[in-house]
Amino acid sequence: MLKIAIYGKGGIGKSTTTSNLSAALSKLGLTVMQIGCDPKSDSVKNLCGGKKIPTVLDLLRSEKAKTLTLDDIVFKGYHGVLCVEAGGPTPGIGCAGRGIITAFDKLEELDAFETYKPDVVLYDVLGDVVCGGFAMPIRNGYADKVFIVTSGEMMALYAASNIVHAIKNFGVRGYAQYAGVILNSRNVKDEEETVQKALAEIGGKIIKVIPRDASVQTAENQGKTVIEALPQSDMATVYMDLAKKIMKECDIVLPSGHKEIA
Repeated sequence: MLKIAIYGKGGIGKSTTTSNLSAALSKLGLTVMQIGCDPKSDSVKNLCGGKKIPTVLDLLRSEKAKTLTLDDIVFKGYHGVLCVEAGGPTPGIGCAGRGIITAFDKLEELDAFETYKPDVVLYDVLGDVVCGGFAMPIRNGYADKVFIVTSGEMMALYAASNIVHAIKNFGVRGYAQYAGVILNSRNVKDEEETVQKALAEIGGKIIKVIPRDASVQTAENQGKTVIEALPQSDMATVYMDLAKKIMKECDIVLPSGHKEIA
């Protein structure tokens, strides 16, 4: 089982990228689990027909708290992708990152990974602040590799720099490794060159450039990923290629008996 954390500034298209990556990896024959680690709790929405699923934190605040099972917090989405949302605190009360810690503890308590045996776990993590709970996926062995979704915009690159510094700080303790960035294009001037220049300072490489394309919004208006809604589109090909590049970068091989699904 390989565990990958996908970080990025809020609003950068991180959840869109992660959910399409999950769908693509599942089509390549892997068993995938996606864990939303953002208080907005909409990471897996487009894998679940546009509907939000109950979050771990909400359920732990409910009457079901003492009797929670994996069936209450893990939902099968498109193509069998296993979907979990950590959730956030009551607005104005508590720490947003605490939801990640609580969710991870509950998944461990219920033996989620041993039960579902995913080949790949994707953590979709807000990257504006890399402290406390938001740093959990790169600590304590939760994630093996970290990819950052960015654009060529200043604030997105600033967030990427902060994330890389956090990874390097934890890296000396043998935690997750920084694997590179996914450039989710915003069509700003000289975007790829700007990102390359930033990477020369903070380190890493561009794993894949995701072009800005209207088909993404078309799919999301249907509550779906591009992989599901528009499987023959150019953007579906882009996301499938991203999945293959991630597999190569992380040395993921298809388990015996698995095969790519057309």
